Amino acid sequence: MDEVVNQTDTAIIAALRHDARASMSDLAARLGVSRTTVRGRIERLRQKGEIVGFTVVMRQDTLSDPVRGLMMIGIEGRGTDKIIRQLNGMPELRAVHSTNGRWDVIVEVGTDTLESFDEVLSRIRRLDGIVASETSLLLTTRKST
Repeated sequence: MDEVVNQTDTAIIAALRHDARASMSDLAARLGVSRTTVRGRIERLRQKGEIVGFTVVMRQDTLSDPVRGLMMIGIEGRGTDKIIRQLNGMPELRAVHSTNGRWDVIVEVGTDTLESFDEVLSRIRRLDGIVASETSLLLTTRKST
């Protein structure tokens, strides 16, 4: 029977998200467990498919969209599917999320200048069926998943 992800596994995953290159010794010391425990847990998490890989975030990755933000969008009536199709066709949008609550859709916008960012927001606001929006610029990203 598969063991569920427990508190130690969660702590290991959090530490690896912060620094995927951390040594087994550093992880063990930080978490107060043995190196053997850390090694075994990571291997088990990989075999179960909980950890599917490790990645590198390069400075270039964060510079590709120097102006980034989130736009929350309210949509009138039943036009959500149509608007999502239109949004998916905009190359400046990095992701389109359907959501619940006050906003119907949240989009991640990335451009090279504030002027370009403003133009994208204007284009989105002009789509038929959008009744409200709110935008927040992303100033600093401290953690990438």
